[in-house]
Amino acid sequence: MRIGLDVSGGDFAPEANLDGAILAQRELPDYVKIFLIGDAPVISNWLNSREISSGIFEIVHAPDVITFHDHPTRAIPQKPNSSIAVGFEMLSSGKLDVFASTGNTGAMLVGSMYKLNTVPGIIRPCITSTLPAIDGSKTILLDVGSNADCKADVLYQFAVLGALYSKHVHGIENPRVALLNIGEEESKGNLLTLAAYKLLQESDEINFTGNLEGRDLFMGKADVIVCDGFTGNVVLKEAEGIYTLMRKRGIRDEYFDRFNYENYGGTPILGVKGNVIIGHGISNDIAVKNMILHAYEVSSSGLANKINEAFN
Repeated sequence: MRIGLDVSGGDFAPEANLDGAILAQRELPDYVKIFLIGDAPVISNWLNSREISSGIFEIVHAPDVITFHDHPTRAIPQKPNSSIAVGFEMLSSGKLDVFASTGNTGAMLVGSMYKLNTVPGIIRPCITSTLPAIDGSKTILLDVGSNADCKADVLYQFAVLGALYSKHVHGIENPRVALLNIGEEESKGNLLTLAAYKLLQESDEINFTGNLEGRDLFMGKADVIVCDGFTGNVVLKEAEGIYTLMRKRGIRDEYFDRFNYENYGGTPILGVKGNVIIGHGISNDIAVKNMILHAYEVSSSGLANKINEAFN
């Protein structure tokens, strides 16, 4: 397996990415090769400073950087030698099995859609987040920011995508899918959730369990929670805020420690023809390591192919 890593992405590049790659390589099977995509001299010097043989990795020279200030739509064609553009070129041409980055999220989404293309039948690709449930399980929340405004049929597809992710990556045979809403009753919600509820209820593709209120987000009542990207992003940032507040107050708790983004590393873009993993921009070496390990899990599961098969 060939995992591509954008060495130049994120707030702490390239150090966090390279140290994360070193940590991940120690835990991956021998048949897995990590491709370090970025400024080759910088990468080589850093590996030498860590007394790491450069032969352990494949180094791909990509001297340009797409920053968080670059416009997502224009960045890739304007910077073809950037680490993100080169990574997508390698992925689309079959030289990589999965590509991961903590860089510009917008550019990663644009690259996924235009370099790889959307799976036929998918209206909008989406991104997810993993919520830690109190019972020890993991709940997938989607979308969490890539689609602020959605229609009911888009939410329906998110439910199908989330169920496929939960089944093939988390190993849950018949994932419970819920719709995030302001009440459990079928009649509650706005025009979007009312219309989405009807579609989800009538589906035989998913195990729909009904509406789920915000107070039950972390109770393990669903394996997949569906919402529009605006709502999902607010939920995600609130969860991150709770963890930060507890740390600032000096409170350590085994359950709330699972809110730490480092534990999850990254999340796949669902609905495109390829395995693409997006990490948090503030990722440190531990988060990058876990992003790479999750990239390995997603690629090993054949998730992108299974989504393609499900929609075609």
